[in-house]
Amino acid sequence: MVAAHSRSVLTIAGSDSSGGAGIQADLKTFAALGVYGTTAVTAVTAQNSAGVTAVQEVSAHVIAAQIDAVVAEFRPDAVKTGMLANAEIVEMVARKIEQYSLPNLVVDPVIVSTSEVRLLSNDGVDLMRELLFPLATVATPNTPEVKELIGMRISTVEQAREAARRIQAMGPACAVITGGHREGDTVTDVFYDGSQVQETAGPRVPGGDLHGTGCTFSSAVAAFLALGHEPLDAVRRAHDFVAGALRCALPMGNGKRTLNHSWQEGQIDGR
Repeated sequence: MVAAHSRSVLTIAGSDSSGGAGIQADLKTFAALGVYGTTAVTAVTAQNSAGVTAVQEVSAHVIAAQIDAVVAEFRPDAVKTGMLANAEIVEMVARKIEQYSLPNLVVDPVIVSTSEVRLLSNDGVDLMRELLFPLATVATPNTPEVKELIGMRISTVEQAREAARRIQAMGPACAVITGGHREGDTVTDVFYDGSQVQETAGPRVPGGDLHGTGCTFSSAVAAFLALGHEPLDAVRRAHDFVAGALRCALPMGNGKRTLNHSWQEGQIDGR
């Protein structure tokens, strides 16, 4: 039983067998940031750092039952959505969030994997824009996801500012366009809350892209919202958390690396 003072976050997302992304990355992030993580699994994927080789979607009925079971006991202080797979799941998740008036929703619009496997159907994208974005406190698309959502290619910070305005106009209270997929020595996340554009920048960590950064960022935003931080502060703290996990990335099989979610506690030697 969770102590009465504990903060909890529910992740509604897919499972990553490699542990680098999806609910596994979310739970590691929650633990590292001091909140209790609960899950509603939307899909089981077979994947590793090389890509996704199989996907099995969970029925909307079973996902709804998972959400019901969690909310009945834990009452989340924040919710994060990741891979939702299809329109039926998106619709059901939006309905459950409204049914329970769940606070601090962070929508990570997972649409296509890094290895270009489709993770959300086209009609699912439409319903995400229509039903889920208006419920969100923060939406966190990266550059490829912006292209899927609004058909806009981003290569500059100025374009990211415009994209943030367009995404926020779809309904989320705040939008942040993450900068990891754009080129350059500096990574800049662009935040817009309907009145002000704010940027959070830092040096790019060398060593190439690692899968799971988007999941980790959005789950960190949710964790900080659950802990009482305002959205802009939550986004900036999440940026710093991901940068640290990248700097301390762990060597894994095939010469690749994975994020070190425990870098702050020194639980794992990431040198």
